[in-house]
Amino acid sequence: MTTVKYTKLFYNNDWHNAVSGRTFPAVNPADGSKLCDVAEADSSDVDIAVGLAKKTFEIGAPWRSIDASKRGLMLLKLADLYERDIDYLAELETANCGKLLSDSKGDVKFSAGVIRYYAGWCDKICGQNIPCDGDYFAVTKKQPVGVCAAITPWNYPIAMFTLKLAPILACGNVFIGKPAEQSPLTALYIAALCVEAGFPPGVVAVLPGYGPTAGAALANNMEVNKITFTGSTEVGKLIMKASGDSNLKRVTLELGGKSPNIIFADYDNLEYAAMVAQEAAMTNMGQCCCAGTRTFVQEQIYDKFVEMSRVLAEARVVGSPKDDMSQHGPQIDKCQKDKIMELIESGKKEGAKVVYGGMSLDKEGFWVEPTVFADVGDEMRIAKEEIFGPVQSIFKFKTLEEVVKRANNTQYGLGGAVFTKDIDKAYTVASSIDAGTVWINCYNAGEANTPFGGFKMSGIGREYGEESLNNYLETKTVILQVPKKIN
Repeated sequence: MTTVKYTKLFYNNDWHNAVSGRTFPAVNPADGSKLCDVAEADSSDVDIAVGLAKKTFEIGAPWRSIDASKRGLMLLKLADLYERDIDYLAELETANCGKLLSDSKGDVKFSAGVIRYYAGWCDKICGQNIPCDGDYFAVTKKQPVGVCAAITPWNYPIAMFTLKLAPILACGNVFIGKPAEQSPLTALYIAALCVEAGFPPGVVAVLPGYGPTAGAALANNMEVNKITFTGSTEVGKLIMKASGDSNLKRVTLELGGKSPNIIFADYDNLEYAAMVAQEAAMTNMGQCCCAGTRTFVQEQIYDKFVEMSRVLAEARVVGSPKDDMSQHGPQIDKCQKDKIMELIESGKKEGAKVVYGGMSLDKEGFWVEPTVFADVGDEMRIAKEEIFGPVQSIFKFKTLEEVVKRANNTQYGLGGAVFTKDIDKAYTVASSIDAGTVWINCYNAGEANTPFGGFKMSGIGREYGEESLNNYLETKTVILQVPKKIN
């Protein structure tokens, strides 16, 4: 049984019960057991945390005058603490969201690298010197936005929380995090690490709670200057509306996806392509925003590819997330499991062929078999809707022009991939796909320095990389009249 160390709300570098006194259960998806009860934030708690954050960000407050290099040193210390506590963080992550333990450890290592990347930016954020006509001198200054709220999802709790926390603090802002109600435990532990790393009171707050209460309160709060959200397109729209209805707070959104993965007949390592394509669809039990759930395969190799995919799915080891041999764990909760099964049933009814799987598993927890569909039509629900589960849909195509058109026939545009040995074909497809990231002969590769985000209804803005810093900065122009210009 995993020991849970922190279950209360965190603000002002201390732990607090919710004003209402309410709590909610944190559950282990592998067996449905309750891990603990967690304090449930609502609008009253949000108002307290935002008020403290605003005070921390006031001109003259210590955080506003701290050296940028010192912010960087705090972040470097935080990264070291992630690695020091990697075993506990990974165990807690796996217990609370069902992620494979090996993947949880990988997420902690990756997140430590993300923090170090942004730590390096702290004393390199600067403006410009702009030539002006006449006796004027102009510069631009990059300033932190202020109170930044981050609403993070349940599929990659540590990684998603960190990718927002690190740049927000690197730019000199104050941070209020609202982790998903399904997986709040590692965010609370990270809050404790922030204290140990030396961040002053008021700089970091973590408020577990539900979206319609705590999340909505942050989105509508008039003193929150920025909100960054990763999750569903449906909720992203609500956050945009809340911004417009309140104070026009700046918004960054990383939302849903229905990413195409295109396999051409000229690719000479079909076994590798089949393996990567299935992992693209089923990594993290398919609970991945950029999952390659639409696998387009050229007709000459279609039947062979489908059979390879069946064999791979059949060999996929379903088991305890703590078992090093497991490749496939549980879904996050019953609601998600039921949604996945409803869409799988729709695929069967609409005429897609179940090559493997297609059933839930009769065991404690929330389990769905790895599922492969063939003969999928573009108008089927499994072709259009984000399933967020371990379902690979395989489509047949003839020509490049046809597949590009079909790949772009979606409201989403988060990711995409192409497998081919023809560089001209690869470049044409990569340039033509309406997506924020396109991989060539690989999938899901990326580092802290590579921007990530979506076209169309997959989001607004970019995370990771230098470009993400602008999410949390304002540009101020300062113009000075001088007695005499000297160039």
